[in-house]
Amino acid sequence: MLNTIIHGEPTSNPPLLIAHGLYGSARNWGVIARRLCDERQVVAVDMRNHAYSEWTDQHGYPDLAEDLAEVILQLGGKADIVGHSMGGKAAMMLALSHGDLVRKLVVADIAPVTYTHSQIQFIEAMRAVDFSTIERRSDAEGQLAAQGVEKALQSFFTQSLDVNGKRWLLNLDTLAAEMPKIMGFPETDASWDGPALFLSGGDSDYVLPEHRSTIRAHFPAARFAKIPGAGHWLHAEKPREFEATVWTYLNA
Repeated sequence: MLNTIIHGEPTSNPPLLIAHGLYGSARNWGVIARRLCDERQVVAVDMRNHAYSEWTDQHGYPDLAEDLAEVILQLGGKADIVGHSMGGKAAMMLALSHGDLVRKLVVADIAPVTYTHSQIQFIEAMRAVDFSTIERRSDAEGQLAAQGVEKALQSFFTQSLDVNGKRWLLNLDTLAAEMPKIMGFPETDASWDGPALFLSGGDSDYVLPEHRSTIRAHFPAARFAKIPGAGHWLHAEKPREFEATVWTYLNA
């Protein structure tokens, strides 16, 4: 079972499950989860190999989808789900493999396609941090900055830093080994005809017009929306706009 952070109490609405992206955690979504939990219980998870969930040597999307399915079954067997980036791919795989568990799907700035860029450089940067010199998060941020990691990502990565334990709360070895799977998406002919919103950052290039035919092949009821002025981290860059869009969609 994944580690979860639960916000609010169960209501007559289905719970909302939040699946974070690569190098993230349930805690990253705390503010948004608290703002969305007035009408439904919101459950943010630590994905496997992240934070306080189980560390394994597997990190493919069928595995991640099974993890999410297990959480939803514990919540009563039906949920809305918001997934960002890696979490969005896991959420899509969940809908394709366990469609009866999902009421509405919100996929944040990702498509069910293979991306050519890798995130391995950030693993290398985190591995290079010298923990013998780390007394506070800012020390690690300084070392990441020296390796060319931009300021926003320094702060994001160090949210997964255990300063006292002198370690990252990320299974960097498995994430590095499984990076091709993370950047890819399983070959499947499956489709799910439930309501799905593909919400992108207006300044992001992760969901392109040429991806729409693939998206609609798997999700024929897909709708598309953009948040102007936001990049890939749309929920962090434009949190109020993100919350409003998700709230409106789930309550429509």
